[in-house]
Amino acid sequence: MAAARVLLFLSGRPESVSFAQSVCGLLGAGSGLGPWPTHCGLKRGQLVLSDKPFPGASARLPLQPRAPGVELPPSGRGVDLGVAVILQSSDQTVLLTRRTSTLKVSPNLWVPPGGHVEPDEELLDGGLRELWEESGLQLPQGQFSWVPLGLWESAYPPKLSWGLPKYHHIVLYLLVISQESQQQLQDRIQPNAGEVSAFMWLGPDIAAAVAATEDGTETTKHLPQDLPSSVPGTSREWRSPTSGLAHIHPAADNTSHGRPQREGQLWDQVCPHALAATSGQVEPGWQLR
Repeated sequence: MAAARVLLFLSGRPESVSFAQSVCGLLGAGSGLGPWPTHCGLKRGQLVLSDKPFPGASARLPLQPRAPGVELPPSGRGVDLGVAVILQSSDQTVLLTRRTSTLKVSPNLWVPPGGHVEPDEELLDGGLRELWEESGLQLPQGQFSWVPLGLWESAYPPKLSWGLPKYHHIVLYLLVISQESQQQLQDRIQPNAGEVSAFMWLGPDIAAAVAATEDGTETTKHLPQDLPSSVPGTSREWRSPTSGLAHIHPAADNTSHGRPQREGQLWDQVCPHALAATSGQVEPGWQLR
């Protein structure tokens, strides 16, 4: 039997979580939208969470709950582990990619690179592997730093009208800060055409605007007054209620450059609270690594 990927430190010891259980609920999170502060231990291929400090805890991160009201069916599976990489260039722009229209799960969504953490894989290594598989970018050792931003509990599909949830993940968001500029990174990007149809770079003001947008609405708050209403892309002009995002770069219809093409899962969705952290809203106690 495979080892549990997500453990909760309850009653003085780590315990596994079943697929049907709410991680936020077991940690005592309230009925609000969150996020909730959570102590976590980052281990190889595993995440340990608690609402209180515990031996081995390495960070205190905000945990964003899954959509309220989604009940998960009983299952012999546990909660799985994913990672998303918010890659920031030295000139403070952030990479987003757009999922292809052919993917069965969440097609056409703009997302940070990320994916499933393999067993016995370090969480950072899993994030960097996913970044390479999706964008072709490999970051040289010693030329980047990183910090954990937050956690997201997610079930997919997110609405019962779409069917019973098939996936239940805790996603760890990592801010990875490169010493290379946007142009230097962009010159090396080779998107995996099976997973990525386009990519863009967000500046700090635009990232904050995205994070300030309410889910399912077109209203924003606390936005800079000088943001343009749209910015021309390389293939079309893209308009958004969050103001212009940046130049959109279509992925070429080429091979995947030797990288495996895999079906997307629920972790490939943007968590606005994690994206907000890229504009400077990182808890002062966290240290870049």
